[in-house]
Amino acid sequence: MADGTTGSVRQTLGALFEAAYTTAHPSTCLPPHLPEVPAGGRIIVIGAGKGSAAMAVAAEEHYIATGQAEGISGLISTRHGFGLPTKIIKIMEAGHPVPDTNSVTGAQRAIELAKSAGPKDLVLCLLSGGASAIWAAPVPGVSFEAKQALTKQLLKSGAPISEMNCVRKHISQIKGGKLAAAVYPAQLLTLAISDVPGDNPDEIGSGPTVADRSTLADARAVLAKWNITPDPEIAKALADPQNETLKTGDSKLANSSYAIVAAPKASLETAGRIASGHGYRVIILGDDLEGEARDVARKHAEMALDAKRRGEKIAIMSGGELTVTVRGNGSGGPNQEYALGLAIALNGTPGISGLAGDTDGIDGGGGNAGDPAGAMVFPDTLKRAEAFNLNAARMLENNDSTGFFRPIGDLILCGPTQTNVNDFRVILVDP
Repeated sequence: MADGTTGSVRQTLGALFEAAYTTAHPSTCLPPHLPEVPAGGRIIVIGAGKGSAAMAVAAEEHYIATGQAEGISGLISTRHGFGLPTKIIKIMEAGHPVPDTNSVTGAQRAIELAKSAGPKDLVLCLLSGGASAIWAAPVPGVSFEAKQALTKQLLKSGAPISEMNCVRKHISQIKGGKLAAAVYPAQLLTLAISDVPGDNPDEIGSGPTVADRSTLADARAVLAKWNITPDPEIAKALADPQNETLKTGDSKLANSSYAIVAAPKASLETAGRIASGHGYRVIILGDDLEGEARDVARKHAEMALDAKRRGEKIAIMSGGELTVTVRGNGSGGPNQEYALGLAIALNGTPGISGLAGDTDGIDGGGGNAGDPAGAMVFPDTLKRAEAFNLNAARMLENNDSTGFFRPIGDLILCGPTQTNVNDFRVILVDP
């Protein structure tokens, strides 16, 4: 293939990305897991996340279609710009990745609804990626402003999501199993769309309904590792044993059950089947990759170049959640930074193209609903950029991947997808 920017390659990359996120859409993955309304009781729906509004819609449609709508009520919190019209379950939009006052209000109302459940009721928690910020309920003694500031520090540090959530759990009244404690002794079922490497329930949305493996000491160690000096009230809270999360065996978790309805692995496998249909040998590196975006891009470029030298037709796919250590003042999330690093490492090698995108439709934690999901890379990417006087290496150092890809038209602009199974990356190598 002499020209990697041909429409067919662009269409193939786009089709693979679309397959990855549509596989995890709540309308597809949620209905088979929805419970019946308990006899003589209600289903109280609560939840949070970037995919949770669509989960609420799917749940509503199911219960309306099965004649059970009268037994349903509740409130879901989602990211600003991700709300959807509903008939029964109320939707509240809140801040992400930095919580806002709606994050606090939504979390408090969820706790109140949880505590209102009677012995015949079932609390249904619909959880998806982003809930850690979208629900914010600081422990007594920690101000909302202090929690906001800490979130910003963690985001800027480059800490992986698991470590960020470890800290957030221990200054929260809803994370780390504490929502389950509010529901107890009523029955609780959590249905989750996983966005975390390894699909650990205690990390999805910071595990509000399950036991937590991390400790206060772990949270303090994370801050020390990333050289973060917290506000004094945060430091005090992380030293208070009363703020420890629930652990395995806690009686307040006895009536709680949990199921993952969609996960990155299934999305990668779906995209892999499509790539196979296009004649590619598919290599899936895993659904739990972590690391600095530009470093991972270099490693993946080396794999692609090796395959090219061997004359192989392969598709290299991966998921997980990469990070960016912010040093410049440009714009762009980890997927765009990965794509820019990939373009530099490939240096216009013919026959190699790639895509990196966030399956929620917005790259990284920041941004707005109209921002890019990621970017594509083709053999002529650097050449086309030169026509706009864009210096790839300099823009990478300034963390300005959006500024690089926007002029050349290679950003992915799909809008909110109403789900979130983390990042999706693919490199197509043609002999």
